Amino acid sequence: MLDFSEKRKNRRIDIRLPIAYKQLRRMESSPRGALTKNLSTGGVRFHTDNFISLSCRMVIELTIPSMAKPLRAISKVAWIRKLPNSASFEIGNQFLDMSKDDKNLISDYVENSFEVPSQA
Repeated sequence: MLDFSEKRKNRRIDIRLPIAYKQLRRMESSPRGALTKNLSTGGVRFHTDNFISLSCRMVIELTIPSMAKPLRAISKVAWIRKLPNSASFEIGNQFLDMSKDDKNLISDYVENSFEVPSQA
C-alpha cells in the first residue's frame, strides 16, 4: 500500500501570528501585514491580498507573543496559490537566512507548542 501522506522536513504548528513582509528588491516600500497560517523552523505560510512572484526574496518580521522583539529573516516564496472565490493568495515562504538566536527562538517556540501527551 502506498503512503501519500505529506513528508515535511520540519515540524510545523498551525498558528495565527502577526507578520510584516516586504520584497527585498523593493526596500523603499512600506512593509505589508498579514497573519500566519502555520510556522516551522524552515518557513511560514500566510495569506495576502497581493500577488508575490515565485522565488521572490523577502524580508520577514514575525511577532511571537512574549518575545521582546520581532524575529527577522530573509526568505523566498517557495509556492503561491490563489484562494478559491477570493482575491487573496496563500504563500509558502522558506527561510533562507536569519540570526542564530532568532532561529533558536522559532525552534523552541514550535517545539514547545506541541502538546505533551498526558500520562493517564
